[in-house]
Formats: sequence, structure tokens, C-alpha cells
Amino acid sequence: MPELPEVETYRRFIDEVAVGQTITGLDVNDAHVLAVPEAELRAGLLGRTITGTSRLGKNCFVELDNGRVLVLHFGMTGDIGAYRDAPDAPRFTRVAWHLSDSGLNLAFIDPRKFGRIRLTDSAEAYQKAKKLGPDALQITAAELHQKLSRRRVFVKPLLLDQGLTAGLGNWIVDEVLFQAKIHPERIGNSLSEKEVGALHAAIQLVLTTAIQHEANYRNFPKSFLIHAREWDESATPGSDAHTFCPRHPKVKIEKTYVGGRATYTCPKCQPAPVAAVEESKAS
Repeated sequence: MPELPEVETYRRFIDEVAVGQTITGLDVNDAHVLAVPEAELRAGLLGRTITGTSRLGKNCFVELDNGRVLVLHFGMTGDIGAYRDAPDAPRFTRVAWHLSDSGLNLAFIDPRKFGRIRLTDSAEAYQKAKKLGPDALQITAAELHQKLSRRRVFVKPLLLDQGLTAGLGNWIVDEVLFQAKIHPERIGNSLSEKEVGALHAAIQLVLTTAIQHEANYRNFPKSFLIHAREWDESATPGSDAHTFCPRHPKVKIEKTYVGGRATYTCPKCQPAPVAAVEESKAS
């Protein structure tokens, strides 16, 4: 699933190729990805000039010269691309916008069709309607501490809650908690101000690193947990060469489920809270 780093990469691509261009045509190859009637989308886009882009969490905003905003949500498999001639359109292009001066077509690509395209009056209006929290790159340590201190819930599902902060997905939260040395089953309001400060710093580190590498995970620092995840393509099938903690080469990464989500932790870096240990022994 495209996470915040991928969507930021898509936003920068759109910013580079489409800002200043007028939308002169619209191809809808599959209306399934439209969250607005096609006629309304055409009326809202044709003849409009793209003036800028922005992003909130996993949502990309394309700003138009009439003040309205095109919202792109990429679902599980969405991507963005560009092409000149119809035969060169990327496979699974669901919607394409023709751009005036460059002769390019901007393609919304989505094999599984879980992405959505819609119009909104502003990014702020969309944020309010969807009840999204502040962007994960913009939230302050003080805001994060305030939000977590109110909740008696495991910290992992809290960080995945887009209403608390927008943009953190499953692997990112695992990486953030690993970097901050916090177990995913710590209760939100049990975290000290110092621990939340480490958590906030880890969010910034993980997201900025991922964006810097254009979400190419193989290029992440060797100190990142992501290289130990079982689905890492560099791992040899049947080998556990990539399942050890990067800080403690003899300690295996553990896979459990927290809030129904596959979760990876280092038992040495991220000691389980006492309650979780006692519950495990009891079972």
C-alpha cells in the first residue's frame, strides 16, 4: 500500500510535470475509482489550470486555479505516471488528464482499483470531512504527547489511527517503535514525555529517510528494522539471514499480531510491558 513516503514522491512528480499546465482532456477508463460523478469531475477539471500540490498523510491534493482541489487517494496499489501517446499509457491506467503545454498525459494507475479520485473545496475541508489528524511530518512532540496521554490503548493502533496523526502505515509504525525502542503494546498514556519525544524524533527520522530514498526500502540504512521483515525481497527463501536485530546480531526479530496487524519487534530493544509478559505466561 502506498504510504506517506510514496505519496510524497507522487506529489513531487505531479508538482514537477503538471503545475502551470491546463487540463484540456480527461480519459476515464474505469469509473470505479471515481468518488464523484464523472460529469461533475469533467466540469470541475476541464479548462482548469493546476496551480500547486500539497499532501496530508496518504492523500495527495492537486490545487486548481478556481480554488477547488482534486484529491487523489491511492488505496492499496495506486501509482502516478505520465505518457505522451495512448499506446504508451501505463498498464492499469484508470484515469488520465491531458496537459496543455507539455503534451503529457498524467495517469492515475491502480491495478486493484481501491484508490479514489474526488473533488473538494479545500484540503482543510477534506481533512475535516474525513476526520484526519495533523500530518505525521507536521505534528509536534507536544501535540503527540497530548494525544497519547489521553488514551488507554496500545501505542501501535494509536499511531495507525489516521484521526490521531495522518500518514503512518503498518511498516512505518513498526519502524518508528523500533527506532524509539518502545514496545507496540505499551499503553499510550503510560509513555513519559521523554519517550514521546523519542517517538516523535523516530517518526521524523523514518519518514524523512523514506522520502529521501523515494520509498526504495532496499536503500534504507542498515540500522532499519525493515531489512529484517520476512517479506524483504533481499532475503533468501528459507534463510533467516535477515531476521536478526540490526543492533543485536544474535537476537531474532519476533513476529506477533497487535490489533490484528502483523508486528515486528526486537525483544531486547523493545522489552514487553509487564502486563503483556504476565498475560503471555498465563496463556
